[in-house]
Amino acid sequence: MKNESISVFDIFKIGVGPSSSHTLGPWRAAQAFVGSLVQNGVIDRVSRIGVDLYGSLAKTGKGHGTDLAAILGLAGFDPVTIDTASIPDVLEKINRDGSLTLSDSSIVAFLKKEDIRFHFTESLPFHPNGIRFSAHLEGETIFTETYYSIGGGFINRGEEAPANDAKAGTLALPFPADTAADLLKHCRENGFSISDLVRRNEMAWRADTETQNGLLKLWHTMVDCIKRGCSTTTGFLPGELRVKRRAGTMHQKLLSQPVPEKTDTWIEMIRNSGQGFNYTLDWLSCFALAVNEENASFGRVVTAPTNGSAGVVPAVLMYHVVFCKGGSDEQIQRFLLTAAEIGSIFKKGATLSAAMGGCQAEIGVSSAMAAAGLTEVMGGTPEQCLMAAEIAMEHHLGLTCDPVAGLVQIPCIERNAMGAIKAVTASQLALQGDPSAAKVSLDNAVQTMWQTALDMNEKYKETSEGGLALHIPVGLSEC
Repeated sequence: MKNESISVFDIFKIGVGPSSSHTLGPWRAAQAFVGSLVQNGVIDRVSRIGVDLYGSLAKTGKGHGTDLAAILGLAGFDPVTIDTASIPDVLEKINRDGSLTLSDSSIVAFLKKEDIRFHFTESLPFHPNGIRFSAHLEGETIFTETYYSIGGGFINRGEEAPANDAKAGTLALPFPADTAADLLKHCRENGFSISDLVRRNEMAWRADTETQNGLLKLWHTMVDCIKRGCSTTTGFLPGELRVKRRAGTMHQKLLSQPVPEKTDTWIEMIRNSGQGFNYTLDWLSCFALAVNEENASFGRVVTAPTNGSAGVVPAVLMYHVVFCKGGSDEQIQRFLLTAAEIGSIFKKGATLSAAMGGCQAEIGVSSAMAAAGLTEVMGGTPEQCLMAAEIAMEHHLGLTCDPVAGLVQIPCIERNAMGAIKAVTASQLALQGDPSAAKVSLDNAVQTMWQTALDMNEKYKETSEGGLALHIPVGLSEC
């Protein structure tokens, strides 16, 4: 999508798992629909609400919590601020009462089994992730709006600009970059690092101090998520697969003691308790697994750039903080700014939606983002950062999205660990390489990813109709 102005806080969003396209997007769409009812002056006339899910939202919606997210959004809860521990009780009350409250005042009838409808064989024209809301008003009038969840928590009404970002596509940035070539041109002409350029663009939205605070809030949310995942040593993830949690057990084996309350203490404990390739690799995997086990459990995560791929960027950044001693506020901000810019380039030139492009659009993009961020904070040039992103994506091309039982567990959780490992490897190759000798550019990789997405069979695009989803019997745990 050319000429779209995308902020770092569009690519990185605090929310609730398990899916950015199937949970966060529908949640935001439900909030937008309630806002539209208010804006059109009909909120007090609503007697009943209906929700229709189409395409991928129908096929894997139950496993991804799409129906639950729509209910929570209609009921006025926000994914950034909701107490995730309260979600079961909130939903139980709505089911028990047979009603929900719109906009803090209007109580309307709502029966989940009747009012949320899954259209498994029907898709809407604009995007595979379609959701239609209908409000029954007095006098038998029906107020209807349709939204599309286009990946990464972005929603759209079928227009160019995302519905949850009115400024997108209209805000003039000092250094606009639709492609990697645009980005590199600005960096060379101005002597910028990628993070320098992104920070200056962010000033078009807000003061730099706000950006700094927002980036550190993202990081603290990521760390909290890793710590929660590493602290849970027993239990199964939600859903019929009964997948055992592993991050907590791995943490226990590696450190032999619980996660301390203070993050700095924890980091020092990890640093001082081992060394070597295997030890580092185990922790990198543990960090990624921890995030995505929390994501699968309706925990609070940072969309990066999706929820299904939310573990890659935090794991690689945590790796840098722990093992490269890169924990300064400045380095953390530079990492996130650089990573976000790579994500925005993929969103503009291809897609962040697995329902559009398979898992290459999620894990592949997150790995490219993490590779570029790591390369920058390790002293790499803009050219090397883009080279790292290209290498990471090149080795995710064609990756399908085939969630078993429609859940973000198999193969999604392990894929985050693999994406993190590939990101570190891609960064190391780029730092030791000569970008001027590279045969493939990042823009080549973006274009190829998009063409691959267009050519990919629909059953491999988050439908649970092909791949592992077709061949793994429900009830088996991930090995």
